[in-house]
Amino acid sequence: MRSIIGFPDPVNEKAARSVAGGVALLSVVVLVTGWRWLVVLMALGFLARVFTGPRLSPLGQLATRFLAPRLGEPRLVPGPPKRFAQSVGLVVTGSAAVLAVGFGEQRAALALVALILGFALLESALGFCAGCWVFGQLIRLGVIPPEACEACADIRLRPEAASTA
Repeated sequence: MRSIIGFPDPVNEKAARSVAGGVALLSVVVLVTGWRWLVVLMALGFLARVFTGPRLSPLGQLATRFLAPRLGEPRLVPGPPKRFAQSVGLVVTGSAAVLAVGFGEQRAALALVALILGFALLESALGFCAGCWVFGQLIRLGVIPPEACEACADIRLRPEAASTA
């Protein structure tokens, strides 16, 4: 039996962009309706994806099993930056959930949801993962060791480079 805990490496970018599209849609619903409980579910989704990848995430399952396969051949990218991005999403949505549900700070929570919406739209529509970009910058600055993602530190080790060799 395979372990439940763990994040895939590499990751199908088409699945990641599909998840980001789902996060964007959920964010819009929260911003339009003010449903604070949905922010809690969003945070739980990020938590599931950080620790198990798509395995325990309904949105992750939808993206990997149904949406991404319909978008053509997978485009593989390194997993660690995507996990880092999911961690950032967890911090932001978790903070929004605590602010909204725990402290009744609706405006601050909605501002954080709007931030998540912006980043999710960047990834889903344009393919720009802000968390992945920050991850790369942290490697360049020496904050994250290159061993955390050797494919990130050496372009020749990236899955797309290996497939063209």
